[in-house]
Amino acid sequence: MNIKTVEGRLEAGKLKFALIASRFNDFIVDKLVGGAVDYLVRHGADAKNLTLVRIPGAFEMPVVARKMAASKKYDGVICLGAVIRGATPHFDFVAGECVKGMAQVALETGVPVGFGVLTCDTLEQAIERAGSKAGNKGVEAAHAVLETVRVLEQL
Repeated sequence: MNIKTVEGRLEAGKLKFALIASRFNDFIVDKLVGGAVDYLVRHGADAKNLTLVRIPGAFEMPVVARKMAASKKYDGVICLGAVIRGATPHFDFVAGECVKGMAQVALETGVPVGFGVLTCDTLEQAIERAGSKAGNKGVEAAHAVLETVRVLEQL
């Protein structure tokens, strides 16, 4: 069977990316930022085409992502944060609204938004996902945005 297949090449070239990083749990988030930046640069991005915006926490991400995506200055937006479950339901509200808002931004603007926000039950799980045995979710979010940008170019 001969099927036309559309796939995104992993070459950042002259693409521009916004990285939005929460200050909350910054000792984890900084590792996600480092992973995302390293990935993009290794795939051809020029550091001058990367804009890092620091915000208070994950709850604020959707409004900032919307502003940046709507500006049409960026080909993709990568959101990086860490929400770690505590003793109250606060985690559920923050994590849920963060992911819903980011999905809405992508759909409204047509700009790919990468979900690099850890939602973990424990600090240990967050550490594992920020560059140790479970990989680096910042890298994964950057990869997903880059590939999606390149797929959308072909559609």
